Amino acid sequence: MPDRAEVLDAVVQEIEPFNNKNVPVTEATGFQNDLEWDSLTVMDFVAAVEDRFDIVITMNMQAEIETVGQLADAVTKLKAEQ
Repeated sequence: MPDRAEVLDAVVQEIEPFNNKNVPVTEATGFQNDLEWDSLTVMDFVAAVEDRFDIVITMNMQAEIETVGQLADAVTKLKAEQ
């Protein structure tokens, strides 16, 4: 099971192909406010994260995740539950 720092690094790597505005990515980076992703980009990104970690992020979870740090927390928790 990866630790949170490893998860965060992997999430940041997954963001790179979708970061068309070259926004500096930190734990506080917001998907809508900072990266300005539309719903299709979010869906593609979530699919990439799910594939990388072999997890399922529910729609309810997605609605609550606004920042990179929150996503790293959610992925870490889901991996711990496996």
